[in-house]
Amino acid sequence: MSRAIAIDGPAASGKSSAAKILSKRLNLVMVNSGAMYRAVAWKLLALGVDVENAEAVNETLPQIKIECGVDESRHLSIVGFDGVILNDELRTEAVNNAVSNVAKIPEVREVLLSKQRDYLKRSDVVMEGRDIGTVVFPETPYKFFFKASEKIRQARREAEGITDSIAERDKQDSSRKTAPLKAAEDAIIINTGDYDLEGVVNVVIQHLEKMGWEL
Repeated sequence: MSRAIAIDGPAASGKSSAAKILSKRLNLVMVNSGAMYRAVAWKLLALGVDVENAEAVNETLPQIKIECGVDESRHLSIVGFDGVILNDELRTEAVNNAVSNVAKIPEVREVLLSKQRDYLKRSDVVMEGRDIGTVVFPETPYKFFFKASEKIRQARREAEGITDSIAERDKQDSSRKTAPLKAAEDAIIINTGDYDLEGVVNVVIQHLEKMGWEL
């Protein structure tokens, strides 16, 4: 039976960076669920769809055949369309500004939810996002929620060359009706502003060991 480590948290809380290192240390597949939503947003924009119009998005959704797989050499999830893997395309300002509107649409989340759960059919995974512990894998005992101050997260964002507003992303992600950003009741809360990246990963591993995860 495959196991899932769920890491949730707001934008720039360190989820992706920590999950990548954790996946290498524990020989897991690291799944970036946010990349799936970014891929759908990218495709909608490419098709000229108004992402703020949920009806238009839902009309187009059946045409969007997102392909989710694994880069076996790096143990990382990949997403794309028609055999073309998306990378830098997912980090553009246009996609940054569109992804929250796309992610709050229930029909989009329903399509991607099944694809996220399919990863567990392959192997153990560490999956990061905003609803992994609450919706995607609510039964996993290995739940973590990362947080950090808005100031720290905004600085991290800007260091990556991303200019979107952390406060606005937080508001959109936390207030959506479907699968809002929140910590699972049994999640272990980690303030990533208290550690460097290696420190964050070490804290996660310490908790996993206490919960019986064999390294």
